[in-house]
Amino acid sequence: MKIVLTFGTFDIFHPGHEYYLREAKKYGDTLVTIIARDQTVEKIKGSSPRNNERYRKQKVEESGIPEKVVLGKLEDYYSCITEEKADIICLWYDQNHLVSWLEKFLEEYNLHVTIIRLEPFQAHKYKSSKLW
Repeated sequence: MKIVLTFGTFDIFHPGHEYYLREAKKYGDTLVTIIARDQTVEKIKGSSPRNNERYRKQKVEESGIPEKVVLGKLEDYYSCITEEKADIICLWYDQNHLVSWLEKFLEEYNLHVTIIRLEPFQAHKYKSSKLW
């Protein structure tokens, strides 16, 4: 059974997010989505998300796409990779900042997890920053 992991803020859950999750789900048997914690979003993006982490998690759960939705860690962000026994990590087209950190983590722990970059879905229209 292949486990696919996705990461995201999912601040305003929109059709682009649905597309991302549906495409990621095609690569395995179980899709696990990690929702960025409010503190993590502030640290990485420099501003608070519009919606709190519990609300964002609920919206992704309500989509019915991932089999499992969890809040990320406040420390040791990538421990979820080993905890969830991920085989594949699907990254969205704009998650450039995650690539080098993930590669470093995977190498450090000698994990053989495939990273797949997914293409955008109408990025000119469906991007949270454009919907605010």
